[in-house]
Amino acid sequence: MFTQWALPAYDGVKRVEGGIALKRLRQIVTKAVVAKGKKRTEDRVTLCPTNKPTSILGCWVINHTCSAKKVGKFVEVSGKFDVNVWYAYSNHSKTAVFSETVHYKDKVKLHFRDGEVSVGDDVRVRVIQEPNCMEAVISPCGTKFEIVVEREIVVEVMGEMTICISVHPLDFEEEWSFNDESSSSSSSSSSSSSSSSSSSSSEGRYVLESSSFPDERPR
Repeated sequence: MFTQWALPAYDGVKRVEGGIALKRLRQIVTKAVVAKGKKRTEDRVTLCPTNKPTSILGCWVINHTCSAKKVGKFVEVSGKFDVNVWYAYSNHSKTAVFSETVHYKDKVKLHFRDGEVSVGDDVRVRVIQEPNCMEAVISPCGTKFEIVVEREIVVEVMGEMTICISVHPLDFEEEWSFNDESSSSSSSSSSSSSSSSSSSSSEGRYVLESSSFPDERPR
C-alpha cells in the first residue's frame, strides 16, 4: 500500500526528520547511568571461637561497609562486615560472644544499555540486601562455627551522554481551544464587565511580562 505525504513549501531552512528546524536544535552534554550490574551472594564463613561451643544462642551481622571500582567490563566491590555469635560452652554452664571481621570481594558484570561504550571510573554501589545471617551451625568437628551470610548489591557506572533538544522562541505558546460564550446582560453591565475584563487582561499581561522581563514594570 502506497501512502502519499503532503510536503510543506520549502522555506530555505534545513530540517531533520519530523520537520524540526536544524537551527533550533541544541546539544546538551550531561552525565547519566550507562551501565548497571547486580549480584546476589551467599557465603559460608568459618569462625574459630576461643572455647569449644556447646550450642549457638544467636548470630547477627553488623557494621557493613563497601566500595567499588571499575575493572574492564566488571566492577569490583570490596567490603567487610562483623559477625557476632552468641554461644554456650562448658556443657551449657557459661556463655560468651565471639566477634570477627570478615572481608570479601565481589566481581559484578556490567550490562550496557546502548552497547559497550568507553566510560570513566565514576562508579556507585547500592546495597539492596545488607549482609544477613541465614544459617549458623557448629561444624562436624565441634570446634568451629559455620555461618551462611547472604547479601545483594547493585552497581552503576556513570558516563557522559549527549542529548538533543528543540528550543523555541520566548513567545512560543501551545495552542488552546476556547469555547465561545454568549452574554445577554445590559449595556452598563457589559461595559463594566468589559472594563473589568480589560483590567484583568492587563493584569494577565503584566504577570506574563513580569515573568519574562522582571525589571520592566508599568509605571
